[in-house]
Amino acid sequence: MSAHCQLTGSKPGFGNSISHSHRRTSRRFDPNIQRKRYWLPGEGRHVRLTLSSRAIRTVDTIGIEAAVARIRARGGKV
Repeated sequence: MSAHCQLTGSKPGFGNSISHSHRRTSRRFDPNIQRKRYWLPGEGRHVRLTLSSRAIRTVDTIGIEAAVARIRARGGKV
């Protein structure tokens, strides 16, 4: 599963781990991605979305219909 949120578009960030001796090694900061299944009443079916935990809270606030509309506006397939 790619570490990419369908709603917010958040992707991994990259940086360095810095040890006690100040040596730097590259690392990756992944968003907290979850796969969640929602009932879409307008289409009478379930949709499975790959969302970050922040986007799950956004869906709880704005509703699944508005969230799917935003995903489709970004060019995503649902």
